[in-house]
Amino acid sequence: MSIIMKKYFPFLFMLLFIFGCAEKDCGCSSPLEEAMYFPPNDGSATWETKSISDLGWNASAVQPLLDYLQLKNSKSFMIIVNGRIIIENYFNGHTATTLWKWNSAGKTLTSTVTGIAEQEGFININNKVSDYLGTGWTSIPLAKENLITCKNLLSMNSGLDDTLGDDVSPANLQYIADSGTRWAYHNVYVKLQDVVEQATGQSWNNYFNNKLRDKIGMETSGFWYIGTGANLGLKIYFSTTRSMARFGLLALNNGKWNGNQIINTSFINSATNTSQNINLSYGYLWWLNGRLSYHLPQTQLQLNGSLVSTAPTEMYCALGKDDQKIYVVPSKKMVIIRMGDAAGSENLALSDFDETLWAKVNALYQ
Repeated sequence: MSIIMKKYFPFLFMLLFIFGCAEKDCGCSSPLEEAMYFPPNDGSATWETKSISDLGWNASAVQPLLDYLQLKNSKSFMIIVNGRIIIENYFNGHTATTLWKWNSAGKTLTSTVTGIAEQEGFININNKVSDYLGTGWTSIPLAKENLITCKNLLSMNSGLDDTLGDDVSPANLQYIADSGTRWAYHNVYVKLQDVVEQATGQSWNNYFNNKLRDKIGMETSGFWYIGTGANLGLKIYFSTTRSMARFGLLALNNGKWNGNQIINTSFINSATNTSQNINLSYGYLWWLNGRLSYHLPQTQLQLNGSLVSTAPTEMYCALGKDDQKIYVVPSKKMVIIRMGDAAGSENLALSDFDETLWAKVNALYQ
Protein backbone atom coordinates (compact mmCIF):
# COMPACT_ATOMS: atom_id res chain seq x y z
CA MET A 1 0.00 0.00 0.00
CA SER A 2 1.35 3.45 -0.91
CA ILE A 3 2.16 6.07 1.70
CA ILE A 4 -0.80 8.18 0.46
CA MET A 5 -3.22 5.26 0.77
CA LYS A 6 -1.96 4.45 4.26
CA LYS A 7 -2.49 8.07 5.26
CA TYR A 8 -6.05 8.34 3.99
CA PHE A 9 -7.28 4.75 4.39
CA PRO A 10 -8.84 5.34 7.87
CA PHE A 11 -10.69 8.37 6.51
CA LEU A 12 -11.97 6.47 3.47
CA PHE A 13 -13.07 3.58 5.68
CA MET A 14 -15.04 5.97 7.87
CA LEU A 15 -16.79 7.47 4.82
CA LEU A 16 -17.74 4.02 3.56
CA PHE A 17 -19.14 3.13 7.01
CA ILE A 18 -21.20 6.32 7.22
CA PHE A 19 -22.63 6.03 3.72
CA GLY A 20 -23.17 2.31 4.17
CA CYS A 21 -25.27 2.94 7.27
CA ALA A 22 -27.38 5.35 5.28
CA GLU A 23 -28.64 2.49 3.16
CA LYS A 24 -32.22 1.47 3.90
CA ASP A 25 -31.45 -2.10 4.90
CA CYS A 26 -28.56 -1.35 7.23
CA GLY A 27 -30.77 -1.08 10.30
CA CYS A 28 -28.55 1.58 11.91
CA SER A 29 -31.44 4.03 12.06
CA SER A 30 -33.92 1.64 13.65
CA PRO A 31 -36.16 3.40 16.22
CA LEU A 32 -35.37 0.61 18.67
CA GLU A 33 -31.70 1.58 18.67
CA GLU A 34 -32.23 5.10 19.97
CA ALA A 35 -31.57 5.90 23.62
CA MET A 36 -34.22 4.99 26.18
CA TYR A 37 -36.16 8.04 27.36
CA PHE A 38 -37.50 8.62 30.87
CA PRO A 39 -40.03 11.39 31.57
CA PRO A 40 -38.88 13.87 34.23
CA ASN A 41 -39.84 13.41 37.88
CA ASP A 42 -40.56 17.10 38.44
CA GLY A 43 -44.35 16.86 38.29
CA SER A 44 -44.55 18.56 34.90
CA ALA A 45 -46.65 17.23 32.04
CA THR A 46 -43.53 16.90 29.87
CA TRP A 47 -43.23 13.53 28.14
CA GLU A 48 -41.55 13.07 24.80
CA THR A 49 -43.65 11.66 21.98
CA LYS A 50 -42.98 9.92 18.70
CA SER A 51 -45.40 9.55 15.81
CA ILE A 52 -46.66 6.42 14.12
CA SER A 53 -44.92 7.55 10.93
CA ASP A 54 -41.63 8.04 12.80
CA LEU A 55 -41.71 4.33 13.63
CA GLY A 56 -42.77 3.32 10.14
CA TRP A 57 -45.96 1.80 11.53
CA ASN A 58 -49.27 1.45 9.71
CA ALA A 59 -51.26 4.65 10.34
CA SER A 60 -54.42 3.16 8.87
CA ALA A 61 -54.55 0.62 11.73
CA VAL A 62 -54.79 3.30 14.44
CA GLN A 63 -58.45 4.24 14.11
CA PRO A 64 -59.76 0.64 14.14
CA LEU A 65 -57.78 0.11 17.36
CA LEU A 66 -59.19 3.26 18.97
CA ASP A 67 -62.73 2.41 17.81
CA TYR A 68 -62.44 -1.02 19.43
CA LEU A 69 -61.15 0.48 22.68
CA GLN A 70 -64.05 2.96 22.73
CA LEU A 71 -66.55 0.18 22.05
CA LYS A 72 -65.09 -1.95 24.86
CA ASN A 73 -65.61 0.57 27.68
CA SER A 74 -62.03 1.79 27.82
CA LYS A 75 -61.12 4.93 29.75
CA SER A 76 -57.51 5.28 28.64
CA PHE A 77 -54.93 3.65 26.42
CA MET A 78 -51.21 4.26 25.92
CA ILE A 79 -48.46 2.74 23.82
CA ILE A 80 -44.89 3.64 24.76
CA VAL A 81 -41.81 2.66 22.75
CA ASN A 82 -38.36 3.42 24.12
CA GLY A 83 -40.06 5.47 26.79
CA ARG A 84 -41.71 7.82 24.30
CA ILE A 85 -45.48 8.05 23.92
CA ILE A 86 -46.69 6.75 20.56
CA ILE A 87 -50.42 6.67 21.30
CA GLU A 88 -52.23 8.25 24.25
CA ASN A 89 -56.02 8.40 24.17
CA TYR A 90 -58.76 8.98 26.71
CA PHE A 91 -62.39 7.92 26.35
CA ASN A 92 -65.80 8.39 27.94
CA GLY A 93 -64.97 11.51 29.94
CA HIS A 94 -61.72 10.16 31.40
CA THR A 95 -58.73 12.53 31.32
CA ALA A 96 -54.99 12.48 31.88
CA THR A 97 -55.53 13.64 35.48
CA THR A 98 -58.36 11.24 36.37
CA LEU A 99 -57.53 8.57 38.93
CA TRP A 100 -58.62 4.99 38.25
CA LYS A 101 -58.25 1.65 39.97
CA TRP A 102 -55.51 -0.83 39.09
CA ASN A 103 -57.40 -3.73 40.70
CA SER A 104 -55.20 -6.84 40.59
CA ALA A 105 -52.74 -5.23 38.19
CA GLY A 106 -51.55 -3.50 41.38
CA LYS A 107 -50.28 -6.83 42.73
CA THR A 108 -47.12 -6.06 40.79
CA LEU A 109 -46.62 -2.95 42.93
CA THR A 110 -46.63 -5.14 46.03
CA SER A 111 -44.22 -7.57 44.37
CA THR A 112 -41.82 -4.76 43.49
CA VAL A 113 -41.86 -3.11 46.91
CA THR A 114 -41.32 -6.52 48.53
CA GLY A 115 -38.24 -6.89 46.34
CA ILE A 116 -37.01 -3.46 47.39
CA ALA A 117 -37.40 -4.40 51.05
CA GLU A 118 -35.37 -7.54 50.39
CA GLN A 119 -32.55 -5.70 48.61
CA GLU A 120 -32.36 -3.30 51.54
CA GLY A 121 -31.86 -6.25 53.88
CA PHE A 122 -35.14 -5.99 55.77
CA ILE A 123 -36.58 -9.33 54.62
CA ASN A 124 -35.69 -12.55 52.86
CA ILE A 125 -38.48 -13.90 50.67
CA ASN A 126 -37.38 -17.46 51.44
CA ASN A 127 -38.14 -16.94 55.12
CA LYS A 128 -41.47 -17.99 56.56
CA VAL A 129 -44.13 -15.30 56.88
CA SER A 130 -44.42 -15.92 60.62
CA ASP A 131 -40.82 -14.68 61.03
CA TYR A 132 -42.25 -11.21 60.40
CA LEU A 133 -45.91 -11.42 61.45
CA GLY A 134 -45.56 -13.84 64.36
CA THR A 135 -47.41 -17.12 64.64
CA GLY A 136 -51.18 -17.24 64.41
CA TRP A 137 -51.52 -15.01 61.34
CA THR A 138 -53.62 -17.87 59.92
CA SER A 139 -55.98 -20.33 61.59
CA ILE A 140 -54.15 -23.40 60.31
CA PRO A 141 -51.96 -25.69 62.45
CA LEU A 142 -48.65 -24.11 63.40
CA ALA A 143 -46.61 -26.76 61.60
CA LYS A 144 -48.48 -25.98 58.37
CA GLU A 145 -48.35 -22.21 58.89
CA ASN A 146 -44.59 -22.38 59.30
CA LEU A 147 -44.30 -23.91 55.82
CA ILE A 148 -45.60 -20.71 54.19
CA THR A 149 -42.85 -18.39 53.00
CA CYS A 150 -42.99 -14.89 51.58
CA LYS A 151 -42.10 -16.45 48.24
CA ASN A 152 -45.23 -18.60 48.48
CA LEU A 153 -47.30 -15.42 48.78
CA LEU A 154 -45.52 -13.92 45.76
CA SER A 155 -46.07 -17.10 43.76
CA MET A 156 -49.72 -17.77 44.80
CA ASN A 157 -48.99 -21.23 46.17
CA SER A 158 -49.52 -20.70 49.90
CA GLY A 159 -51.90 -23.66 50.18
CA LEU A 160 -54.55 -21.51 51.88
CA ASP A 161 -58.20 -21.85 50.89
CA ASP A 162 -58.93 -19.45 48.02
CA THR A 163 -62.73 -19.93 48.15
CA LEU A 164 -63.36 -17.85 51.27
CA GLY A 165 -63.25 -14.34 49.82
CA ASP A 166 -60.89 -11.41 50.24
CA ASP A 167 -60.87 -11.25 54.05
CA VAL A 168 -57.34 -12.01 55.26
CA SER A 169 -58.04 -12.07 58.97
CA PRO A 170 -56.68 -15.22 60.68
CA ALA A 171 -60.10 -16.86 60.91
CA ASN A 172 -60.53 -16.63 57.14
CA LEU A 173 -57.12 -18.05 56.25
CA GLN A 174 -57.73 -21.78 56.34
CA TYR A 175 -55.82 -24.85 55.26
CA ILE A 176 -56.48 -26.65 52.00
CA ALA A 177 -53.02 -27.99 51.04
CA ASP A 178 -49.39 -27.75 52.06
CA SER A 179 -47.67 -24.65 50.73
CA GLY A 180 -45.99 -25.17 47.38
CA THR A 181 -48.28 -28.02 46.32
CA ARG A 182 -51.27 -26.08 44.98
CA TRP A 183 -51.51 -22.88 42.91
CA ALA A 184 -54.53 -20.67 43.60
CA TYR A 185 -55.20 -16.98 43.02
CA HIS A 186 -55.66 -15.68 46.56
CA ASN A 187 -55.90 -12.27 48.20
CA VAL A 188 -53.51 -13.45 50.95
CA TYR A 189 -50.67 -11.87 48.93
CA VAL A 190 -51.59 -8.55 50.65
CA LYS A 191 -50.00 -9.92 53.83
CA LEU A 192 -46.71 -9.04 52.13
CA GLN A 193 -47.58 -5.42 52.80
CA ASP A 194 -47.83 -6.29 56.50
CA VAL A 195 -44.49 -8.09 56.25
CA VAL A 196 -42.88 -4.96 54.79
CA GLU A 197 -44.40 -2.79 57.53
CA GLN A 198 -43.19 -5.04 60.32
CA ALA A 199 -39.72 -5.52 58.87
CA THR A 200 -39.05 -1.87 58.02
CA GLY A 201 -40.86 -0.22 60.93
CA GLN A 202 -42.58 2.06 58.41
CA SER A 203 -46.17 2.23 57.23
CA TRP A 204 -46.85 0.61 53.87
CA ASN A 205 -47.86 3.97 52.41
CA ASN A 206 -44.67 5.71 53.49
CA TYR A 207 -42.38 2.93 52.32
CA PHE A 208 -44.20 2.58 48.99
CA ASN A 209 -44.15 6.34 48.39
CA ASN A 210 -40.52 6.83 49.34
CA LYS A 211 -39.05 3.76 47.69
CA LEU A 212 -41.14 3.44 44.52
CA ARG A 213 -43.76 6.11 43.79
CA ASP A 214 -41.54 9.15 44.22
CA LYS A 215 -38.47 7.49 42.70
CA ILE A 216 -40.17 7.16 39.30
CA GLY A 217 -42.31 10.28 39.39
CA MET A 218 -45.75 8.75 39.84
CA GLU A 219 -48.27 11.45 40.77
CA THR A 220 -48.64 12.09 44.49
CA SER A 221 -52.42 12.08 44.04
CA GLY A 222 -52.40 8.28 43.78
CA PHE A 223 -53.71 6.37 46.80
CA TRP A 224 -54.41 2.94 48.23
CA TYR A 225 -58.06 2.03 48.82
CA ILE A 226 -58.37 -0.11 51.94
CA GLY A 227 -61.43 -2.36 51.98
CA THR A 228 -63.83 -2.62 54.89
CA GLY A 229 -66.79 -4.82 55.73
CA ALA A 230 -67.35 -7.40 53.01
CA ASN A 231 -64.24 -6.05 51.25
CA LEU A 232 -62.00 -6.38 54.29
CA GLY A 233 -58.53 -7.28 53.08
CA LEU A 234 -58.75 -5.56 49.71
CA LYS A 235 -55.99 -3.07 48.96
CA ILE A 236 -56.37 -1.43 45.55
CA TYR A 237 -54.20 1.29 44.09
CA PHE A 238 -55.69 4.26 42.22
CA SER A 239 -53.63 6.46 39.92
CA THR A 240 -53.52 8.25 36.60
CA THR A 241 -52.78 6.34 33.42
CA ARG A 242 -49.37 7.97 33.14
CA SER A 243 -48.42 6.78 36.62
CA MET A 244 -49.26 3.24 35.55
CA ALA A 245 -47.18 3.79 32.42
CA ARG A 246 -44.19 4.96 34.49
CA PHE A 247 -44.31 1.73 36.47
CA GLY A 248 -44.48 -0.29 33.24
CA LEU A 249 -41.45 1.62 31.97
CA LEU A 250 -39.55 0.73 35.15
CA ALA A 251 -40.35 -2.96 34.59
CA LEU A 252 -39.28 -2.73 30.93
CA ASN A 253 -35.92 -1.36 32.07
CA ASN A 254 -35.29 -4.18 34.56
CA GLY A 255 -35.88 -2.01 37.59
CA LYS A 256 -33.72 0.92 36.48
CA TRP A 257 -35.08 4.46 36.17
CA ASN A 258 -32.98 7.04 34.34
CA GLY A 259 -29.71 5.53 35.58
CA ASN A 260 -30.93 4.71 39.10
CA GLN A 261 -31.47 1.05 40.03
CA ILE A 262 -34.75 1.21 41.99
CA ILE A 263 -35.18 -2.55 42.28
CA ASN A 264 -32.39 -4.98 41.46
CA THR A 265 -32.45 -6.72 38.10
CA SER A 266 -32.22 -10.21 39.60
CA PHE A 267 -35.51 -9.75 41.46
CA ILE A 268 -37.26 -8.39 38.35
CA ASN A 269 -35.95 -11.37 36.36
CA SER A 270 -37.31 -13.78 38.97
CA ALA A 271 -40.60 -11.89 39.17
CA THR A 272 -41.15 -12.07 35.42
CA ASN A 273 -40.28 -15.75 34.99
CA THR A 274 -42.06 -18.89 36.15
CA SER A 275 -42.02 -18.98 39.96
CA GLN A 276 -43.30 -22.53 40.59
CA ASN A 277 -44.04 -25.69 38.61
CA ILE A 278 -47.86 -25.65 38.71
CA ASN A 279 -48.92 -22.48 36.88
CA LEU A 280 -46.09 -21.96 34.41
CA SER A 281 -47.56 -18.62 33.37
CA TYR A 282 -47.13 -16.95 36.75
CA GLY A 283 -44.13 -15.22 38.29
CA TYR A 284 -44.08 -13.07 41.41
CA LEU A 285 -47.58 -11.57 40.97
CA TRP A 286 -46.83 -11.01 37.24
CA TRP A 287 -48.51 -12.98 34.45
CA LEU A 288 -46.26 -14.51 31.77
CA ASN A 289 -47.03 -15.15 28.13
CA GLY A 290 -45.57 -17.82 25.88
CA ARG A 291 -45.50 -20.73 28.33
CA LEU A 292 -46.80 -24.20 27.58
CA SER A 293 -49.81 -23.96 29.92
CA TYR A 294 -51.58 -21.71 32.40
CA HIS A 295 -54.14 -21.67 35.20
CA LEU A 296 -56.76 -18.97 35.70
CA PRO A 297 -58.22 -17.58 38.93
CA GLN A 298 -60.95 -19.59 40.65
CA THR A 299 -60.13 -22.83 38.88
CA GLN A 300 -57.69 -25.68 39.27
CA LEU A 301 -57.87 -26.54 35.57
CA GLN A 302 -54.66 -26.49 33.58
CA LEU A 303 -55.14 -24.96 30.15
CA ASN A 304 -52.64 -25.75 27.44
CA GLY A 305 -51.09 -23.07 25.28
CA SER A 306 -50.01 -19.48 25.70
CA LEU A 307 -51.85 -17.01 27.91
CA VAL A 308 -52.58 -14.61 25.00
CA SER A 309 -51.97 -16.36 21.70
CA THR A 310 -52.01 -13.16 19.64
CA ALA A 311 -49.44 -11.38 21.81
CA PRO A 312 -45.63 -11.71 21.68
CA THR A 313 -44.50 -14.85 23.48
CA GLU A 314 -41.96 -12.92 25.58
CA MET A 315 -44.60 -10.54 26.97
CA TYR A 316 -45.21 -10.30 30.70
CA CYS A 317 -48.11 -8.40 32.13
CA ALA A 318 -50.01 -7.03 35.10
CA LEU A 319 -53.68 -7.97 34.78
CA GLY A 320 -56.56 -6.69 36.87
CA LYS A 321 -60.31 -7.15 37.12
CA ASP A 322 -62.33 -5.18 34.56
CA ASP A 323 -59.42 -5.36 32.14
CA GLN A 324 -56.82 -3.14 33.75
CA LYS A 325 -53.64 -3.96 31.81
CA ILE A 326 -49.90 -3.36 31.79
CA TYR A 327 -48.27 -5.26 28.92
CA VAL A 328 -44.45 -5.26 28.68
CA VAL A 329 -42.68 -6.46 25.51
CA PRO A 330 -38.89 -6.22 25.91
CA SER A 331 -37.85 -6.97 22.30
CA LYS A 332 -39.97 -4.08 21.04
CA LYS A 333 -39.04 -1.88 24.01
CA MET A 334 -42.77 -1.41 24.36
CA VAL A 335 -45.23 -0.86 27.20
CA ILE A 336 -48.99 -0.81 26.68
CA ILE A 337 -51.50 0.46 29.24
CA ARG A 338 -55.28 0.04 29.26
CA MET A 339 -57.61 1.29 31.99
CA GLY A 340 -61.39 1.14 32.01
CA ASP A 341 -64.52 -0.79 32.81
CA ALA A 342 -64.94 -4.45 31.92
CA ALA A 343 -64.61 -4.96 28.17
CA GLY A 344 -67.10 -7.83 28.12
CA SER A 345 -66.99 -11.37 29.41
CA GLU A 346 -64.17 -11.25 31.90
CA ASN A 347 -62.24 -13.18 34.47
CA LEU A 348 -60.48 -11.70 37.48
CA ALA A 349 -57.37 -11.23 35.36
CA LEU A 350 -57.48 -12.52 31.78
CA SER A 351 -60.40 -11.98 29.37
CA ASP A 352 -61.31 -12.49 25.70
CA PHE A 353 -60.51 -8.80 25.28
CA ASP A 354 -56.76 -9.50 25.36
CA GLU A 355 -56.80 -11.69 22.24
CA THR A 356 -58.68 -9.19 20.07
CA LEU A 357 -56.83 -6.17 21.42
CA TRP A 358 -53.47 -7.71 20.55
CA ALA A 359 -54.62 -8.61 17.05
CA LYS A 360 -55.36 -4.91 16.53
CA VAL A 361 -52.08 -3.82 18.09
CA ASN A 362 -50.20 -6.23 15.81
CA ALA A 363 -51.80 -4.55 12.81
CA LEU A 364 -49.95 -1.36 13.73
CA TYR A 365 -46.53 -2.75 12.98
CA GLN A 366 -46.94 -5.92 10.92
